[in-house]
Amino acid sequence: MGKKLSPLYAETRILLGLWALDTSGYVSKSSFVPSSKGKAYSDALAQLEQDESLSFQEKKNRKVYTLTPAGEHRLAKNLADEEFAFTTNIGPKVTNALLKRLRQRGEVAEAAQTNGRANSNGKVAEIGSAEAFSKVVLKTYDRLNQDYNLNDLVPIYRLRREIGDQVSRSEFNEWLLDVQANDLVQLTGGEMPNITQDQREDSLSIPGGGMRFYAKRL
Repeated sequence: MGKKLSPLYAETRILLGLWALDTSGYVSKSSFVPSSKGKAYSDALAQLEQDESLSFQEKKNRKVYTLTPAGEHRLAKNLADEEFAFTTNIGPKVTNALLKRLRQRGEVAEAAQTNGRANSNGKVAEIGSAEAFSKVVLKTYDRLNQDYNLNDLVPIYRLRREIGDQVSRSEFNEWLLDVQANDLVQLTGGEMPNITQDQREDSLSIPGGGMRFYAKRL
């Protein structure tokens, strides 16, 4: 009997498999979920749906999926977990996807290193200043806006989750307001249909000024 797959391993393989497809469209689970007779992958897929790491639609009595910003953040977190290691041959498609991801993350690392807060072990460092944050958040805005066809209104909670642990919550709030003060983005309220409590918490609360849900680049 083969070694039992951990939830960490199963969900990381699913996220990486979908990310490796490099598509902003919806695809069937057979395209990215490793074939297995066990429950590990089906349980992981259900959990990722529940956590909104994957978005899905019903088409012709089957589900089709796409990766969300929360899913990309979760993938990055899982790959950084020292408990995760590949136990089987993953093939060139996934291997090349990992290379692509490392190169993309290197852009953020370079921005952080110029501000003197790179980690000594070579991992992606924290964002060390408002100036570095401005570069990262604008680049993240442009990518999300293009990849998910957001019509120039990018939800703030998506920006926060995409940038993740590179900056504290308080610094994200303060520095995003600085980006607005420099006339680079406009932060707006309005309505966000079907917003969840965690999405609201990851948006931006303005002292005495209510909530801001979206960023619009100027």
